[in-house]
Amino acid sequence: MRDKRRLINVLHRGIACLCFLALLLTGVGFASNPAEAQSFAYVTNFDDNTVSVIDAATNTVVATVGVGTGPHGVAITPDGTKAYVTNYYSHTVSVVDTATNTVVATVEVGTGTGPYAVAITPEGSKAYVTNFNLGTVSVIDTKTNMVVATVGVGALPYAVAITPDGAKAYVTSFIRDRVWVIDTATNTEVTIVYVGYRPYGVAITPDGTRAYVTNFNDSTVSVIDTGANTVVATVGVGTGPHGAAITPDGSRAYVTNSNSDAVSVIDTATNTVVATVEVGSRPQGVAITTLDPPDPPTPEEQMEAITDEVENLVDTGVLNQGQGNALIAKLGPAERMLNKGNTKAVCNVLQAFINQVEAYIKAGMLSEAEGQSLIDAANSLIGQLCG
Repeated sequence: MRDKRRLINVLHRGIACLCFLALLLTGVGFASNPAEAQSFAYVTNFDDNTVSVIDAATNTVVATVGVGTGPHGVAITPDGTKAYVTNYYSHTVSVVDTATNTVVATVEVGTGTGPYAVAITPEGSKAYVTNFNLGTVSVIDTKTNMVVATVGVGALPYAVAITPDGAKAYVTSFIRDRVWVIDTATNTEVTIVYVGYRPYGVAITPDGTRAYVTNFNDSTVSVIDTGANTVVATVGVGTGPHGAAITPDGSRAYVTNSNSDAVSVIDTATNTVVATVEVGSRPQGVAITTLDPPDPPTPEEQMEAITDEVENLVDTGVLNQGQGNALIAKLGPAERMLNKGNTKAVCNVLQAFINQVEAYIKAGMLSEAEGQSLIDAANSLIGQLCG
């Protein structure tokens, strides 16, 4: 018991668990309100017994929700309406309504269980909670918020991840060399996959074919074939690998190495480390997001940018005012023609602009680099408008 208590203290000493859980399968992310197109991050504060709600648009805390004692894990339902928070010391799971940011249910998972991590199935019907102290996994029906099954696994279950099809849950053992596989249809342990020593994190590829498990004491990552539930590769990484996350396209796995202050990037096609990124001290969790690329500039914006570049050449003394005006005089009509939709005329004017720039280069008024920048911008616009 003393050794277990010391182990728990090591896990929590000086750490406030920052857990952003996504709506879908990314493992980390935000809860969204579709009607208002708002996103919020839910953060468990272990020592304060609260959850902070951050408005992602303003990066400010907009609510603080009191939960149980020692909140650690948090997962958000796929529809974004509920957040499930594990309370390690009070042996409960708090259910937070994300519309009102109030606790609407408290699920008792059993005295002395020590609920730690939580994951929700893709369709949102069940929450799987690892009970660190008792070596079990509680299955919560999210409709009734009742425990409908308790799956016995083994010593110190730590992290949990669910396959994209919702068929299996993978649970790591903090103290042993194994990952338990739970059939979510029957809520029974169907097999044990032996990995490295002290597996911590687990992440599953978007196609559901591979699970990446970090082995803290071995400084390796075990790659599990989820079809056969066998280890098909072991990848050497940094020391003390802890968290893992997979890119949305499934091509890379990112692994935090808490004892070597770095992140290992694994190519999932070859299961080799292709990059090592130095980060801060003792990295723990890792999450990946994909942002939509910015909209390409409109033709009007590109025309304005060319004008600005000419004006800058005048302001810096590269061109005199008369030379700059001669170029801008060609761009002005082009903008007016563009507004009227006369793209062919615009392209003709832009070609005249290019000819003038080339004349300046030939006369030594512009350097090759300065002139070419203007020519490339104009040619790009011609290509878009006239093909």
